[in-house]
Amino acid sequence: MTIYKVVPKQMWLDATQNGAFAGSPADLADGFIHFSTAEQLRETVARHFAGVEDLLLIAFEAAALGGALKWEPSRGGALFPHLYAPLRVDLAVSITPMPLDQDGTPIVPL
Repeated sequence: MTIYKVVPKQMWLDATQNGAFAGSPADLADGFIHFSTAEQLRETVARHFAGVEDLLLIAFEAAALGGALKWEPSRGGALFPHLYAPLRVDLAVSITPMPLDQDGTPIVPL
């Protein structure tokens, strides 16, 4: 199963220098790295990233993240993937820019 992380481009570029992404400020505050499934992604983007420019959509195979990936209830009881470890950048299977639409919402390229 493919899961997705939305990351500001500069944060991801910085992570590639270190080999791992430690998390966004929201991830660090919550103690885990937030991901979304394809079905959850549009709501996540609209809720948390409206108006944010220079975002990347980064895909990962959930199985590659191992036992540090937990599926936990969030919005309305839906299970969301949360990673309790640094995210290795070499595990990314695709990286896609997310330009804004005319309303300022990042375009989800799925």
